Amino acid sequence: MISVIIPTKNSETDLVHALSALVPAAAEGVIREVIVVDGGSSDNTEQVADAAGCEWVSLHAARSERLSFGASRASRGEWLLFLRPETILESGWHHEAQAFVDRASRAPNGARTAASFRLRYESFGLSARVSESIAALRSQLLGMPYGNQGLLISRQFYQKLGGHRPLPELEDLDIAKRIGRGRIVFLRAAAVSAGQTEREGLISRLRQALARFCVGTLRIPASVAVKLHG
Repeated sequence: MISVIIPTKNSETDLVHALSALVPAAAEGVIREVIVVDGGSSDNTEQVADAAGCEWVSLHAARSERLSFGASRASRGEWLLFLRPETILESGWHHEAQAFVDRASRAPNGARTAASFRLRYESFGLSARVSESIAALRSQLLGMPYGNQGLLISRQFYQKLGGHRPLPELEDLDIAKRIGRGRIVFLRAAAVSAGQTEREGLISRLRQALARFCVGTLRIPASVAVKLHG
């Protein structure tokens, strides 16, 4: 039913945890294949993917292009799940995802909908909880989830949209904008992120927040806002 596409680059540790969360879904037949599209890792990312039975593809390109290429390689699932290696899906996520897919198959406009997960950060403390609240508010008001919230979309709808555009960044908001706010369903299950905001400097975070605000609120094209993103 679902083909999972994960773009990696030196993601050895993150990938172990991300793939572990997919095992129950694979065992129940919800996940048919996992395609790892790597951007040139120098660690043991390939060995991790191989041990887990993933299809490994190497492509030295931007993440958006790796996502698009991974989708073109997927052949076993009618639905595509784009997932970042630093994202761990909450236990039982696949039951809700399967219910969404079943509902979409029955609804008249179901083929033109997509789903994303609720964002939760792995770290403790007030800062992480505030970030989660802001992400939830942004998701509901603007219908623009971050890439680390995952994106579940039918292959047919993805192809009709033209897939991920070749952008150096902000490819997550660009495709969410083209899907449309009213066509994205936010599932109750959480996507637990390692917390990219903690890995970056303050100036970098402010630039990225400004760029995402421009795309989500001011409706500036992602190809323009990406210059602010840095």
